[in-house]
Amino acid sequence: MADTKREIERKYEGPSAGGDTGLPDLTRVPGVAGVIDKGLAELDATYYDTADQRLAAASLTLRRRTGGDDAGWHLKLPVSEGVRDEVRAPLSDTVPRALSGLVRSRVRDAELVPLVRLLSARDVRHLVDASGALLAEVSLDRVHAERLSGGKGTAEWTEIEVELADDGDPAFLDKVEKKLRKAGISRSSSPSKLARALGETGKSETGRKKSATAGPADAPVTAGDHVLAYLRAQRDAIVELDPAVRRDVYDSVHSMRVATRRMRSALRSYAKVLDRSVTDPIGDELKWLAGELGVDRDQEVLTERLTESLDSLPRTLVSGPVRTRLRTWAHARRGGSRRRLIAVLDGSRYLDLLIALDALVTDPPLLEAAGGDPSTVIAKAVRKDYGKVAGLVGQALDLPPGADRDSAMHEARKKAKRARYAAEAATPALGGPAADLVRSMKSLQTLLGDHQDSVMTREALRELSAQAHGAGENAFTYGVLYGREEQRAAAAEAALPGLWEAVEEQTAV
Repeated sequence: MADTKREIERKYEGPSAGGDTGLPDLTRVPGVAGVIDKGLAELDATYYDTADQRLAAASLTLRRRTGGDDAGWHLKLPVSEGVRDEVRAPLSDTVPRALSGLVRSRVRDAELVPLVRLLSARDVRHLVDASGALLAEVSLDRVHAERLSGGKGTAEWTEIEVELADDGDPAFLDKVEKKLRKAGISRSSSPSKLARALGETGKSETGRKKSATAGPADAPVTAGDHVLAYLRAQRDAIVELDPAVRRDVYDSVHSMRVATRRMRSALRSYAKVLDRSVTDPIGDELKWLAGELGVDRDQEVLTERLTESLDSLPRTLVSGPVRTRLRTWAHARRGGSRRRLIAVLDGSRYLDLLIALDALVTDPPLLEAAGGDPSTVIAKAVRKDYGKVAGLVGQALDLPPGADRDSAMHEARKKAKRARYAAEAATPALGGPAADLVRSMKSLQTLLGDHQDSVMTREALRELSAQAHGAGENAFTYGVLYGREEQRAAAAEAALPGLWEAVEEQTAV
């Protein structure tokens, strides 16, 4: 079982060998009423990584540590500068499955091996306010590093860590830093102990092989360059979002699904740039992954929409245990979909897809058009996608309200997404006109998406109503909600002609 702690901290260079060997006086930091000596802790940490240091390249650290009050396995995931999520698991002889899964998108099928051992003598002080509440923990660490693989040698240094208390104000760290600077103490040049240990005990692999997700840093020039830059960004997003999806971080499933769709759409839109005999099988696998991610996401959307609609009803229109039935229905569906999604991410098919994506962006199957002028090749692809959207919108507008129109609007929505993603990839090359098309397609996609959500919500309401009726409950409220969804769909259909007219006027690609 693993738990997560948000860690906000700053690291500083420790006192020089010939100077003061203790922590500076921090009693005069504004807001500090007392400095409590917590004593000395002896920490023994072994850091794990692949032989080519894929975790270090992605600024991830995985360690097994004894000593102190948080002994166990720790996986640190970067959030922003100075902010990391630390996922913890109990001590064991091997890497816990709960943590190995979180690094699988980086590690792939490579073995995790002991990389560096750090022995730290940690002198700890607690900064507290007038009520005795913890503001921050300040520690002086005397570190001895020993390389275990991928190099040899040892290193020693001293550093100061200031870690903000849970739910503390990050601005407090600025106050502490001001006092440290007055004492002649500056920020550390290394982002972590591991990074420093790698640099001082042997040649770091991160300098020559950044990771499986690294790519060329040169600015794109040709049509192929622009398409590959977009594909590489989506591949990186999939890999980086994997741990968040496994941890059920808010909106992570949706974001990962969007990345898979963007990549698949770009492969289809730019079929003149990349050989479809290679990209079509990858596109099929991306469609599969998006579908698996969609099981969870679609349920989230439906539940949120139904809950919001129910909350907006006057109490007089709510009959029977509607909320309870909705919660039970949502929980049953989501529980099953979560288990299925984790199984997908742990499966060999997903791993094979990640490997295929790496191969695609590192050794792309470029066609002759890839070397062409982006203003010609890419613009032509975007115009083609836009033409498909125009045809489907026109078809929908010609149909009477009903199932056929619903279907046509749904198809137009899917093509609007593709045109939007194609225009996103084109924006660095085409500039303003492509950016305008992105905005127009996003507006159209939002309108058509709300219409499709109404279609799906009405299907869910029919299911919920049937369950309620079968249990002898009053189904009146489900009918009221159904009627409101019909009104929302009708409003979207009525707004479509005006929106489409505005899109046509603004489109210049």
